[in-house]
Amino acid sequence: MSDFLEKAAAELNAKLKGGYDGSAKFLIADEGAIMLDSNGARVADEEADVTLSADAETFQAIFDGEMNPTGAFMSGKLTVDGDMGQAMKLASVLA
Repeated sequence: MSDFLEKAAAELNAKLKGGYDGSAKFLIADEGAIMLDSNGARVADEEADVTLSADAETFQAIFDGEMNPTGAFMSGKLTVDGDMGQAMKLASVLA
């Protein structure tokens, strides 16, 4: 398990103080996956309502607030597979 995944999961938990009422997977190229649901964020690879895929640099920029998730998607740096409604809800939480 990578340090990046552990740190990213901790950052997500800090941002999502009230939890998340769906399920999302952040699939990070060459690192692994982080699951997000009503229990918070954790390093895991499970089925989810929506899967967001990008490289570690893109996810770090989104988590740090340096990149807008919608902008990352529109520029092709972030791909979304599954429920776009959940993806939009998640984008508003991360922004």
